[in-house]
Amino acid sequence: MKRPASKAFVLVVIVAVMLIEGCGGQNEPPSVKKSRAIAAENIELKKQLAQSSKEIEKLKVQHGREIDKQKKLLAECLQEKKEWQNKSRQNIRSQVKGVLDTVLEDNKKLSNENARLKAQIEELQKQP
Repeated sequence: MKRPASKAFVLVVIVAVMLIEGCGGQNEPPSVKKSRAIAAENIELKKQLAQSSKEIEKLKVQHGREIDKQKKLLAECLQEKKEWQNKSRQNIRSQVKGVLDTVLEDNKKLSNENARLKAQIEELQKQP
């Protein structure tokens, strides 16, 4: 009969040791538990901060590219605007030149006709 009692004793000792070990970790003072929770939270926040920093850097690079693209587009638009202004000036000059040439030609014709008519008037006045 000694055997079942010793087995029971060993079993009781093992259970007692397990309970003591299991509960020993849980009997920590609240400050230690709080410190561990804060440390875990700090680790998580550092990870989030690192991720946010990476994302910010990525967005800065993307923003820089977009700004460069917009600057290039602006330069192209300003160049195109300048070209259109030059074409407009040339078009105005050619139109003014065309009108001026026409006016000068008409003026010459009218001056010639005026001189011819004056000559006719003089001839008619000379006749009795």
